[in-house]
Amino acid sequence: MSQLISGRAMRTAAAPEILVFPGDPSWDQARTAWNLAVDQRPAAVALPETVDDVVAAVDYARELGLRVAVQATGHGAGAPLDGALLVNTARMTGVEIDAGSRVARVASGTIWMDVVDGAVEHGLTALHGSSHDVGVVGYSLGGGIGWMARKHGLSSSSVLAAEVVTADGEVVRADADTNPDLFWALRGGGGGVGVVTEIEIALYPVTEAFAGWLAWPVERAGEVLGAWAEWTRGAPDEVTSVGRLLQVPPSPHVPEPLRGRQLAVVEAAHLGDEPSGRELLRPLLELGPELDTFAMVPARGLTELHRDPPGPAPGRGAGWMLDALDPAAARAIVDAAAMDGTAPLVSLEIRHLGGALGRPDPNGGALTHLEPPYVMQSVGIPTDAEAVAKIDERIAVVREATEPWRSRRAFLNFAERGVDPDAFHAPGIRRRLEALRAELDPDGMFRPKHATG
Repeated sequence: MSQLISGRAMRTAAAPEILVFPGDPSWDQARTAWNLAVDQRPAAVALPETVDDVVAAVDYARELGLRVAVQATGHGAGAPLDGALLVNTARMTGVEIDAGSRVARVASGTIWMDVVDGAVEHGLTALHGSSHDVGVVGYSLGGGIGWMARKHGLSSSSVLAAEVVTADGEVVRADADTNPDLFWALRGGGGGVGVVTEIEIALYPVTEAFAGWLAWPVERAGEVLGAWAEWTRGAPDEVTSVGRLLQVPPSPHVPEPLRGRQLAVVEAAHLGDEPSGRELLRPLLELGPELDTFAMVPARGLTELHRDPPGPAPGRGAGWMLDALDPAAARAIVDAAAMDGTAPLVSLEIRHLGGALGRPDPNGGALTHLEPPYVMQSVGIPTDAEAVAKIDERIAVVREATEPWRSRRAFLNFAERGVDPDAFHAPGIRRRLEALRAELDPDGMFRPKHATG
């Protein structure tokens, strides 16, 4: 239906002032995602500042038969938006901390750094992402695995309530007692049930951690990742870690010891003191890393540990999960990645899951845990069409090399493109989600995050 509506009709059909259309001076800015490689071309973009603005946008989309997609920062952008109204909530920001109850109330466009900054003043922190500028709502509702995840589980399970604009333009609360089915679907269900304008999340009394990097020349990557894989088998829940291959760009914001290098890296955060952390790291330290940055880090510092780009950047990547990881798998990954200074990937990481992430949370939502013990993510910088082709080709080679260990499951927040929706949830969960979407949004107005149509 939306494809039959002209741009002129869209502008005159009681269009709210918050809408931006193709041809407007601010159009390119409005449609741009955090990932600058994603060329989003929705029918229009809504830039709400209040809940009433969101209601007006949803009413307008329903009137014109437009589908609705929702973003804040656009970190996970990639699904086609043709014929859709993109509701970008980036202007809806704000954090309220209830220190006594250990709860943060967070507006839908807020980034993690704002929550962490507000919480640390009270000796608390949140289950934030590995990047400081990721949007809280999209990250949390997609699952969320940060530096405290093996101890405290998925971020989605720490969501306590949500305010949602439904398909009929109503503003409702969803929590364990009010609209419990909607609350269940929101947490790890992949979206498609409404526009979340605010969430309440649990906070945790963590003020510091023993955290940092160990780095070796990439020539030792097979040995290092193999040893790290073995080390993770006995790691306690208090440790969350990443094994990583990096081709570090020669950028000024990169520390001098890393600049322009090809490296094998282990990143980790231990929710404990330095002596116990050093003892846990001993098997890896015995490998003689050339760089060791581990130290007691304030909770705020964990948002910078992964050293993601400091702002919007182009990227093209893919993620998948592993049912196992051993030295043979590590060698296969290193050989396939070929990160020797000529390969197109800039980062290939393997995150250790397990611990609380691997145990079903009885109070969780549609996603209660992650069964596979590892998840991978690979990314390159797509400077042009030739670079895109080379990145895709290399990712395919790495993916094929992991076939003996690859899981049939997928993780919402690491699945940017080309993922079978059946991989996100067990069959019974997916059927329940589809039934709820049909009940809550019978006309299919809201697009799930990984919509295929």
